Amino acid sequence: MVSIIDSIIMGNPFSIPTKNYNFIEIYLCNLNDDLKSKLNEYVSINNLFSSNILFNYPSFLKHLSTQLIDSSVMEWSMNFYSENGYFIDLNSIVNFDRLVHSSLIKIFIENEVNLYTLDIDLFFYHGEIYYDNFELILQHPNFIHNIRNLNLYITCNSFARFSYNNNDDNNDMIIKNFTSISQIINLHQNLKKILLSYDNFPLYQRLLLSKDYNCLNTLNTIILFRIDFKGLNNLDKVFEQLNVLESIHIIYCYPLNIGFTQQIINLTKPFKLKTLILDDGAQIDESLILLLQKYGDYLENFWYEFKFDRSISRQQFFESITKYCKNIKFFQISEVESQNIYSILNLIGNITQNLNYLSINKSIFLLTQSNDNCCSIILQNLGQILPIKLEHLYLSFSIEIDDFETFLKNSQKTFIKKLLINTTNSRNILPFIKEYIMKRKRVKYLAIADYSRNYKGSYDNELFSMKDEVKEFELYNIKIKKCDDLYIGNELDFIKELD
Repeated sequence: MVSIIDSIIMGNPFSIPTKNYNFIEIYLCNLNDDLKSKLNEYVSINNLFSSNILFNYPSFLKHLSTQLIDSSVMEWSMNFYSENGYFIDLNSIVNFDRLVHSSLIKIFIENEVNLYTLDIDLFFYHGEIYYDNFELILQHPNFIHNIRNLNLYITCNSFARFSYNNNDDNNDMIIKNFTSISQIINLHQNLKKILLSYDNFPLYQRLLLSKDYNCLNTLNTIILFRIDFKGLNNLDKVFEQLNVLESIHIIYCYPLNIGFTQQIINLTKPFKLKTLILDDGAQIDESLILLLQKYGDYLENFWYEFKFDRSISRQQFFESITKYCKNIKFFQISEVESQNIYSILNLIGNITQNLNYLSINKSIFLLTQSNDNCCSIILQNLGQILPIKLEHLYLSFSIEIDDFETFLKNSQKTFIKKLLINTTNSRNILPFIKEYIMKRKRVKYLAIADYSRNYKGSYDNELFSMKDEVKEFELYNIKIKKCDDLYIGNELDFIKELD
């Protein structure tokens, strides 16, 4: 496990998941007397300050995310209140967090931090906090002078916009933050990545179309998340004028119909569609097939929930993916059905050369309502089409022992770095896991869970909780993990890894 000091020296401590937030206290030791006095107006923090600080730890900071520092401060302060027995009103807690947050930014500025990456990660729930930080940055432009990567994540929706009592004040804060972000982009002119979500696209479309910003020559990644394309114009102009654009990611956007594709299909520059994630809200028609036909070679991440509109046949859709998208690395599919399973298996076999992540899920709730043999077909055929190496394999459906043994025998040549299995009879498959996986050292990380795991976060039905079994696997250098540690289910975490 990475120590606190190691995480600080590595330059990105806020990104390391831990409930020990002492690195914030280490940074706070660099507070000047004025800031110490302001914090002491809320709670006594004198016991935080140590004279045994060996290095100028703030100077090591290389990567800063406004959202991560916000969440870290919030969790640290709640832990601080609890441990020290403080009971103060909610408004004081918010003001204290806001002051700690801005104090850390001031510390980094005063210590002339040499940032390489700045993630402006804007969630409008805490608009005032972000505005404080943006103003500090604009007052000290040298703080971002050497930044190589400026990434912008705008994540707001109608719930966030009206999460305060005064709607006008909240909307005013959105405009203020937008203005500050625009000034930072104009000041630095090195925007690399932008995530746009929900109903803010028209607002930031102005930024992408503006001649005042040099991001036309720096922006290489655009992520579109849950955007309603209906009524949006000038999409073609946005993509056409970006000179170094390398990847476009479309995640749960709608509608992907002729109104959208007509703006894209005639672009003179390649529309480098790297990610396509669809859910049951997607209205899919033949125009999507045309999009895949022209740009499918770029597609690397395909995530598909199996309940979309039937205006085209599912088999036709799978055939199009198989025909036009041969470079998929990340493939996830949910709620598979037996009438389409062979098309899905054919698709998987077609992308084996590049496949790195595979996830197949059939809900236990659907299993109780159907008698198809979909799960059996998967296990009987999947093993022989897997690549020699997989970074991640996730199987979540009912497993029959004979079918599972067939799968294990057929996949003996495949090494899986991270294997996650979620089923109804996890204890029954364990002897076969030991025989075909453990003894042959075919995985590095393993998690096995049971569908019956309760919803209160208990791990009683996971392999992780079986201490003797865990020790046995460790003898073969296999690390047993909680399912939550291996499961890629958080959309935003997945998005942050895109480039």
